[in-house]
Amino acid sequence: MTTGQGTEALTARVHKSLHRARTGVRKAGVDYFRGDGSDRFALAVLLLAIPALAAGTLGWPEWIAPTALVLPVIAGGLLLRPANLLILYAASAAALVVEAALFGPYDEGPERITPGTVLVVAAAGFAGLLIAQFRSRVGVPWRRGGTMLFDLRERIRVQSTLPALPEGWHHEMALRPAGGQFFSGDFVVASRTHGGRILEVVLTDVSGKGMDAASRALLLSGAFGGLLGSLPPHGFLPAANGYLLRQDWDEGFATSIHLVLDLESGDYELLSAGHLPALQLSAGSGRWEEKPGEGPLLGVFDGARFDPVKGTLRPGDVLMLFTDGLVESAERDITEGIDRLTGEADRYVASGFAGAAWHLIEAVAKDVNDDRALLLICRDA
Repeated sequence: MTTGQGTEALTARVHKSLHRARTGVRKAGVDYFRGDGSDRFALAVLLLAIPALAAGTLGWPEWIAPTALVLPVIAGGLLLRPANLLILYAASAAALVVEAALFGPYDEGPERITPGTVLVVAAAGFAGLLIAQFRSRVGVPWRRGGTMLFDLRERIRVQSTLPALPEGWHHEMALRPAGGQFFSGDFVVASRTHGGRILEVVLTDVSGKGMDAASRALLLSGAFGGLLGSLPPHGFLPAANGYLLRQDWDEGFATSIHLVLDLESGDYELLSAGHLPALQLSAGSGRWEEKPGEGPLLGVFDGARFDPVKGTLRPGDVLMLFTDGLVESAERDITEGIDRLTGEADRYVASGFAGAAWHLIEAVAKDVNDDRALLLICRDA
């Protein structure tokens, strides 16, 4: 082998070693943010905390009680994987044994290690192990779980935001999940199509309520948002129905109402999948008129047909879409609920409906343990 060839081989080996190092660093970074091995630093810190606490207990028992060992045990339950958590528990048990041996029998002084101390530490350890097992099964690190839920909540909020309307139109919308939670089985998706001339809005009520329905609502809102505007208006509900049927959920039905509104003429079509009728306020008569569409629930049977009902929003008219949580409860039927809703809405006819959606929910269904959604489409006089 010549000197030049040897130099080239050495250079190739160096490049190969550097490539391996870069790959290892990158993989370690990916593993960290995914949660694999990301608890090693936490484990090291907690393992160092245990002898520090034990030494503090031996030196200043009146300030650092033996039960202080529950602090790293609880932190470990939130931060560590089950395998590393057992290592932490072994260190905690060893610290208790050393403290008990150096303090002597527990009945010779108040600072001794009593059976109650052992039970408290053991109970905290058992609770921490249950939490760690749950996190391991879910596959989400504890410190990232809250961030992920916050991100999901924000995505739901953004998906439920209606597009800006042209001059002469405005909308009001309010969503109120059951039990004061942030996740709801009711959701809205909307889009402006045909160069912005057509507004399509879909209000959906997934079976169940609150957190029980929120995961399915999140999945459906993403799917419905992708379908809306990608299909002709009359093709949306059949496609949504087929999507639900393919999911094969045990409790997989939903109601939905699809509004297709021409923002130039005010003409609209409503297509309903087992949903409550829309309500239209006529500025000329001052009366609310029901606009019931014909169609079965989504996700019940294949080949369902959804027949539209047509109407026109003239200047000063208002169209109201809502879910059953707003008008139905154990104390009243839907007819009474609709009468109460329209009665409260009449208060805003003279002054306008700005901010009315939130106030209407407060007035007619403030303490109802169900998801509630209300949408108002108003054409200015």
